[in-house]
Amino acid sequence: MVEGAKAAAELASAGEQTEGRHAAPQGGAKGGLARSSLLMALGTVVSRATGLIRQVLQAAALGTGLLASTYNTANTVPTSLYTLLIGGALNAVLVPQLVRARSTQPDGGRAYEQRLVTLVLCVLGAGTALAVWAAPQIVGLYMRDTPESHEAFELTVVFARFLLPQIFFYGLFSILGQVLNAREKFGAMMWTPVLNNMVLIGMFGVYLGLMTIPDQVEDITATQVRLLGLGTTAGIAVQALALIPFVRAVGFRFRPRFDWRRTGLGRSIHAAKWTLLFVLVNQVALAVVTNFANAADQELPHAGTGYSAYMYAQTIWMLPQSIVTVSLVTAMLPRMSRAAAEGRIPDLRVDLSQALRVTGVVIVPAGFLFLALGPQISTLLFAHGAADAASAQPLGHMLQAFGLGLIPFSAQYLLLRGFYAFEDTRTPFFMAAWIAAVNIALAIACHVLLPARWAVTGMAGAYTLSYLAGLVLTAGLLRKKLGGRLDDGGLRRTYVKLLIAAGLAAGSGWAAARACAAMLDTGTGPNAITLAAGTIAMTLGYLLFARLMRVSELRVLPGVK
Repeated sequence: MVEGAKAAAELASAGEQTEGRHAAPQGGAKGGLARSSLLMALGTVVSRATGLIRQVLQAAALGTGLLASTYNTANTVPTSLYTLLIGGALNAVLVPQLVRARSTQPDGGRAYEQRLVTLVLCVLGAGTALAVWAAPQIVGLYMRDTPESHEAFELTVVFARFLLPQIFFYGLFSILGQVLNAREKFGAMMWTPVLNNMVLIGMFGVYLGLMTIPDQVEDITATQVRLLGLGTTAGIAVQALALIPFVRAVGFRFRPRFDWRRTGLGRSIHAAKWTLLFVLVNQVALAVVTNFANAADQELPHAGTGYSAYMYAQTIWMLPQSIVTVSLVTAMLPRMSRAAAEGRIPDLRVDLSQALRVTGVVIVPAGFLFLALGPQISTLLFAHGAADAASAQPLGHMLQAFGLGLIPFSAQYLLLRGFYAFEDTRTPFFMAAWIAAVNIALAIACHVLLPARWAVTGMAGAYTLSYLAGLVLTAGLLRKKLGGRLDDGGLRRTYVKLLIAAGLAAGSGWAAARACAAMLDTGTGPNAITLAAGTIAMTLGYLLFARLMRVSELRVLPGVK
């Protein structure tokens, strides 16, 4: 699953934490690894770019209020259930067994492969059917059914019945993609999500062009619900089915095999227990936050202060992490794993330190960019169609609240790879439980203490604080595992310089945007000029301040010497 729906965000906490572990080649020439990494990075960029276009059209079609949240909440459910059913186990434990079987079994692992694919499809088929049947009960975990919100709840259930078949197609996409990965064929899995985005872009284009845009739950028609439900599921189906020609091209032929006993699958599934628990605690936190965010939507249906705004903001916020950090980790993890297996702990420390430094050059200023210019970004992207500038402002404030959390989120993601290099999935579970507990506690406080207008913005800030707490714990535990610090203090000095440079640059970008806004009218054109002025001022300021403070890692940026 290449970070499908939901705030690709919190699922990224569950899914991405294990994703990438086995995605890169375990051997071969450096040139092959570099080409594979570049191909994956380009696929991620194109997927994210088309995904952003899709999301802008989605907000124009549905807005950012309660109506949008009925669709977005229903679209969260299949992703979450797929991850709970089998997604986490696939990435963390079962797929490595494919690689091992190919190299150790007399038939090249074909029988094991057939058994695994058969098992996955059976679990997903049964799970999908059960989920569709239990849709009202499942939706009830994410949205409250009260007399005042009953119509929204019922619409969410209808959407869910259309969208829950995605569970099967998510699983099909993942298992076929991992069959390709086991053969060191990575391109198709990284690029086919673009097909899903193109289907959804077309769907929302038709919705906007041919239909009257409703602004409340009561106004949406059965035809519009069918278009959104069937079209969204069709996008995931196209994404999954597009892999079939590629797996056939590498020699895979599916033959159902049900002789699962005494074949090693049981041991593999047992070994996945910590990953499944990891996924579970993240899903609990997701359900709590989604429920509270929907409550804010139900109280202020048209204000754009609830779940959809939270999801849109979080998806934008995740872009630098998805493009920069995930791509780098995919390339570096095999080397870190070999260092851990061979007892070369100093080399592992060097790799982790280097990864943190290199990603920090982009991640730190990106976090400050969201803090400084969040409202301008949200207004430019989401103040169209069913959404206006007023409803886009809360989204911008959520983006600001998420902003600096990108730094601990990215760093914690990288440090977890230190544990995965030792094949330790137990410790990451306890860290995930800690982060989820902090996030839930703070989300409850925001829900109880803050007015509906600011409650979900507070939850975005809570997410940031929870990952800061997680980073502190992760760094301490990893230090013990490695027997010392990552380096001699150079990493800390680099981040202090980056924070100062990005903070000063953010101030100049904010001032430039304010000055432009004071001179221009409102509208898409003036908003674009304001955002461009702020971004350019911040970029130039960051490069200047970082150079003055001699941040040597700055050389990793294209065009910087």
